[in-house]
Amino acid sequence: MGILDFVRGGVRELMIARDDAHKSLIVYKHPDGNVPMYSQLTVDLDECAVFFRSGSPPMVGVLPPGRHPLDTQNIPFLNQFVVSFTGGNIFQAEVFFVKTQPIRGLTFGGQMMSMRDPELDLRVTPRAFGTYAMQVVDPIRFIVGYTGQAAQGDNDSITLWLRQRMFQGLGKTLGGFLKGGQTTFMDLGEIAPDLSGAMLRDAPDFSEIGVRILEIGELKISLNEQDQARVDELQDQMAQKKLAARMARVGVGEAEALMQQKQFELDQRFANEQRYVQQLAGNYQNYAAGQAMIGAGQGMATGGGGGLGGAGAEMAVGFGMAQVMAQNAMNPTGPQFTGAPRGAPVAVAPTAAGGLVGCPKCAAQVPLGKFCRECGTPLAVAPAKRVCTGCGVETGAAKFCAECGTPQPG
Repeated sequence: MGILDFVRGGVRELMIARDDAHKSLIVYKHPDGNVPMYSQLTVDLDECAVFFRSGSPPMVGVLPPGRHPLDTQNIPFLNQFVVSFTGGNIFQAEVFFVKTQPIRGLTFGGQMMSMRDPELDLRVTPRAFGTYAMQVVDPIRFIVGYTGQAAQGDNDSITLWLRQRMFQGLGKTLGGFLKGGQTTFMDLGEIAPDLSGAMLRDAPDFSEIGVRILEIGELKISLNEQDQARVDELQDQMAQKKLAARMARVGVGEAEALMQQKQFELDQRFANEQRYVQQLAGNYQNYAAGQAMIGAGQGMATGGGGGLGGAGAEMAVGFGMAQVMAQNAMNPTGPQFTGAPRGAPVAVAPTAAGGLVGCPKCAAQVPLGKFCRECGTPLAVAPAKRVCTGCGVETGAAKFCAECGTPQPG
């Protein structure tokens, strides 16, 4: 027995509501399009009821959550749905129950179009999956402009177009990230939060169908095994190049540090030798003579020098240096023995046949003269002894000989 039979039979009330089996649907369409006058319409707190009848223009009306007796006096817009041939006791309309609270956990995803990473110079085909939340903010637009008669389907069939648009938006956003250098295929997992935020910001405008996208969550982007292997291989190559470059930088740094250390050692040695020459040896020739004696001693100690000939040469050098040092000790002519200022001329006596004297500065054995032929230092040589021309006795500076009275030349 249909609703018209109930009306003709005098039954004036009928309960109209969403049944429990369809509570989860975004849109639920009541199965009967003929609604008796004075029926009780129950609308849950998370939804609204939309009355719709095709026409030009279409007739629509919305009731908020609550219990509503369907009477034209209480709900004026019902007048446009009254069917006259029933005596005004029937409303002829399609009644849709539309969720108005946020709906979360809706999914989207699949294989994306081929993309090229400019930084890696690599083209792959990524896959993406995620969830989103939406809210119907304009139920009339949602029914009239989007679902229409398809509202009798499940949530997947209703959101199919939305999912497709969301997926297209993700491809556009990811492509922008790659071109802008914000990510590469090597770190797709790390940029999921940033990509979700950008995708929400750049999401298509669904206001024309009365829908708003609230959030993007659990976004996961991956590559198939073949593409992932290519990316991993490229990543290994880049890591090896970076390691080689870092090791090269470390090697150059170590070489520079070693060169600085060697230079410091040479500078220290030079400074020490300079102090030795100035404070101990007195001049470079004395220092060189000392170094020669040290070298000769080391050569004799190690048996170097090429046999007996070499040993003889080393011994000759050693004896020669020893003779010079002994001579300087026996005849202190240098400023270090006389107490005179360094470089000052000091009277010296001949120390070898042929009239050789020791230079007070460089200690070289040079012929008698006013200046040293080795270093140019003035030589103050003691005057020759004066003897009497008559008897041969030393007269000194006397004008007459004290022994024989012979006049002495001036």
